[in-house]
Amino acid sequence: MTTQSIDTIKAHPEYRRLVAVRRRFSFTLTALMIAIYYGFILIVALAPHRLAQPLYAGATTSVGIVVGVGIIAGAIALTGLYVLRANRRFDPAMRTLIAKLQGEVQA
Repeated sequence: MTTQSIDTIKAHPEYRRLVAVRRRFSFTLTALMIAIYYGFILIVALAPHRLAQPLYAGATTSVGIVVGVGIIAGAIALTGLYVLRANRRFDPAMRTLIAKLQGEVQA
């Protein structure tokens, strides 16, 4: 790919729209993960007794451990969601745009 074709792709409104949609989606997932993580930190700071409660009578596992594992699972799920969206929408749209614009540049 030449510098000219890269500049042509970057200047195209469809490319800019795709980048904006991808950026908005990734920032949304990032904000969601930050909210989940800092919400957990706030609970640890302000109500640690809630997390210290056992799951059931006689249990050695506390609510905090389950919540912590849930946060890790949530991070994995959000990563999977991004990968799914990238593979199904962003990457095919980018390939289509590149093929279309390279055809225009060569013609």
